[in-house]
Amino acid sequence: MKKLILLTALAMALTTVSVSAWAQMGPGPGGGPGGHAPMSADQRLQMMTKQLNLTADQQEKIKPMLDNQNQQMQALHQDTSLSQEDRMSKMMQIRQSTNEQIKSVLNPDQQQKFEEMMSRHAHGPGGMGGPPPPGQSAPPPQ
Repeated sequence: MKKLILLTALAMALTTVSVSAWAQMGPGPGGGPGGHAPMSADQRLQMMTKQLNLTADQQEKIKPMLDNQNQQMQALHQDTSLSQEDRMSKMMQIRQSTNEQIKSVLNPDQQQKFEEMMSRHAHGPGGMGGPPPPGQSAPPPQ
């Protein structure tokens, strides 16, 4: 039971990362932050380029990684043979693998900023990955 709760909390934190990043992009083609469409690889690359000051060479290396992640996620969403828990677990593995690949392309300063971005999104307000911000109480355990 604890494993299921942990996986659910981690999945929600990762979802928060995606939604937060997408919401920061502002309105774009096909809808704005109020919609439910995930960020495309191009949108994510654009956001990362802005936040991490990626070089053109880094962008060329990272773009296929993001495209591959999107393809894997789409295939996973279409796979109805998996349980919700297995699907969430595989989604987390895909994201973690992609993040590790991306970090290998970044310089040490960018790696630190990337880690901070991931941590801030996973543990920030509304995130389920860590303690609540100062002045807020934790939700009651279930």
